[in-house]
Amino acid sequence: MFELILCSLLTVFPDYLFRRYVQGKRIGREINLYTMWYELRWGITACLVLTVSLITLIFYYHPSTKNVSAVFRTVTILPETVGRVAEVFVGINAKVKAGDPLFRLDSSAQEAAVETAKRQIAETDAEATVAQTDLAAADGLIQQAQSAYQQALDELEMKQQLVKKDVVSIREVERLQNAVDGRKGGIDAAVASKRTIETKISSLLPAQKASAQAALAQAQVDLDKTLVRAGVAGTVQQFTLRPGDIVNTMIRPAGILVPEGAGRGVLIAGFGQIEAQVMKEGMIAEATCIGKPFTILPLVVTQVQDVIAAGQLRPTDQLIDVQQLAQGGTLTVFLEPLYPGELDGLPPGSSCIANAYTNNHDALAAKDIGTLQWVFLHVVDTVGLVHAMILRIQALLLPVQTLVLGGH
Repeated sequence: MFELILCSLLTVFPDYLFRRYVQGKRIGREINLYTMWYELRWGITACLVLTVSLITLIFYYHPSTKNVSAVFRTVTILPETVGRVAEVFVGINAKVKAGDPLFRLDSSAQEAAVETAKRQIAETDAEATVAQTDLAAADGLIQQAQSAYQQALDELEMKQQLVKKDVVSIREVERLQNAVDGRKGGIDAAVASKRTIETKISSLLPAQKASAQAALAQAQVDLDKTLVRAGVAGTVQQFTLRPGDIVNTMIRPAGILVPEGAGRGVLIAGFGQIEAQVMKEGMIAEATCIGKPFTILPLVVTQVQDVIAAGQLRPTDQLIDVQQLAQGGTLTVFLEPLYPGELDGLPPGSSCIANAYTNNHDALAAKDIGTLQWVFLHVVDTVGLVHAMILRIQALLLPVQTLVLGGH
């Protein structure tokens, strides 16, 4: 409407003045409802052409969108295991800090696993004590075997001396030789038994104790998982758990946690794809939101997503027809407040209307700019005022449309 009025003042109105005061034609006589097109055809045609051109110029170089929202992320409250709720510590809309307990699952099995692991550690320690006793016994067996071997060896040496004097028989000497060999084997067996006990003390039992300690640590981790805590500070939403409910990590989450500050520092807008060459980082923007009526929020474009989500492709077991991707997506743009605190009081998730304005100040300051380009860039920067006026009218009418015309 503003564009049409502005263009008519530059085209239709001068045409009418020429017809009225130069040609002497008057409204209601020569200029009436039936002759209006013929009499004002040049002004009407020029007005339509100029209006379409002006609207195209404004909306291309100063894009606008209603797809603006204070997007915020949520954290799903889920345990790492399936279980039955035993105790609930918070309620709906409760404010929590990072690390605060939310609810606890039944931990009977995990507590039993922890107790079993502790018993295994105690059993390993007892085995180590018994092994020390066995080691002392092995030392006694070695000493006993060595004494028996020495006694048999002394007797053998004495019999060998007597056999030379034909006092004892050779058969007796052979029997004693076999006894000495047997006593020596007893020493080797006792030494091997001691080494086995030493190996058990130095390697086997520590390994068994380490395994038991690892099992205890694992059991403790599983026990800790039954107590679900808040990962970040925020507000608990849709949290209706009660003792006895079953929580499943795949089917039934416990609730939602909205982090503090989520959606309060940035607006995310979806502009048309045609503005992809116009939208640049650093552009000045403005927005008005339903959650903050009668207010114009000065913003700045901080990031322009370099891909359009509508064209994304995920591997499946079927070939994708391009026709399925025909629905056009929007260009995602991140808007942050130009001045600190501008978005304070704006509820996360609020819907907004935003304008972005092209700035040609640097191009106009160039020394080698042509006259036509200089005029065109000045026109582009000037017509942004029309879009700014439209946004302010929308800010005034938005509460009326929502509360009165919208039936709320």
